[in-house]
Amino acid sequence: MDGGTNGGPGASFPPVTTLAHRLLARYAAITGATRLIPITRAHIDGCLYHGPASLDFARTMAESGAQVTVPTTLNVGAIDLLHPKLFRGKPEIVAAGREMMRHYSAMGCRQTWTCAPYQLVERPALGEQIAWAESNAIVFANSVLGARTERYGDFIDLCAAITGTVPEVGLHTDEGRLGRVLVEIRGVRDATMRRDTFFATLGHLLGKLVGSAIPVVDGVEQAREDDLKALGAAAASSGAVAMFHMVGVTPEAPTLAAAFGGRAPGRTIRIGPRELAAAAAELTSTKETALGAVSIGTPHFSYDEFTRLRTLLAGRTIASRLEFFVSTGRDILARIDDEGWGAELRACGVQVVTDTCTYLTPILTGRPGAVMTNSAKWAWYAPNNLGYQVAFGSLEECVESAVRGAVWRDESQWDVAPGDQAGGRSNQGATS
Repeated sequence: MDGGTNGGPGASFPPVTTLAHRLLARYAAITGATRLIPITRAHIDGCLYHGPASLDFARTMAESGAQVTVPTTLNVGAIDLLHPKLFRGKPEIVAAGREMMRHYSAMGCRQTWTCAPYQLVERPALGEQIAWAESNAIVFANSVLGARTERYGDFIDLCAAITGTVPEVGLHTDEGRLGRVLVEIRGVRDATMRRDTFFATLGHLLGKLVGSAIPVVDGVEQAREDDLKALGAAAASSGAVAMFHMVGVTPEAPTLAAAFGGRAPGRTIRIGPRELAAAAAELTSTKETALGAVSIGTPHFSYDEFTRLRTLLAGRTIASRLEFFVSTGRDILARIDDEGWGAELRACGVQVVTDTCTYLTPILTGRPGAVMTNSAKWAWYAPNNLGYQVAFGSLEECVESAVRGAVWRDESQWDVAPGDQAGGRSNQGATS
């Protein structure tokens, strides 16, 4: 195998670096790659403690002197280092989580502890070859930024960061990034498509319908980065989507033809209000209106989302019997604190979580009632991970519910657009 620029024939490395090269070469052989190519940066998911094996690997690599050779950011860990009292799990998990985080820091990784490295000031550019792990970061990098990364998992992500190389395969190639499935959005009101629930629900539906294929979404004319973040995170959770195109919105889909490379789609799926309403209902696992907590920020809340949260709260206070958690990255928290309104949100009853996420680690105290979220990813994972009943809704619904102390709904959000009463009746997944 051609080792690329960082590991060609005859190259000599310290033993631990040689181990990383060997593991990466084995991985490349499995994926069918014939050579390794250089990367400019990495994002590590393996810093989250999942058990003794993950800690043993980190300890072995760190104590053997491993160092990353490209700028490397770190995903969430098992605990919130800034707010350690929020953790409600076993002390041994705290100790193991801290040790994991310490080892990755010792290998030269930047202590970002965020699942949204694309919110950092320095982020990859169009066409840049990178190695990112964490499913929502992968799909955002490929789809929204136009950077190139495959779906890297624990251990291989660190090997890529140490060697500075990845196999040239899949989403690292032009061919591997072309759309496969056309997804037509029809009959959905413009007002609906401006809601965060639209994008999160669409992502949830896409993941279930296309699996790991690359969908090309046609019929959505505009989207904010936070909208695309929600869509990608949901699609990577309910399915295995690592990239999507949105015609006229994402950088590699200026036209429908460009997204497919001039070829016809393998199949066409039509989605309308009825399919979206059904998918949104699926993300709610309870009919009760009693509310115990609200958890938002999966993936991590952005600065713009905090701005919208501040506007929606408008100085009102969260009901005293509820918990209201917002997960975010350290950099975003520092920014809102520097601007003086982090304290304002805390005074309203908002509790900020950093370095981790509330669907991964025990932070909620289990107050009676459902947990409400605007994250399709959180709604998908939390019932099984934590055992909570979930009410899925928009950020507006989450805030209004938290202030009122019970689940509040805006029932108009999935209305069919005028003149398109048949919107959404085509069979999902049917080839047209």
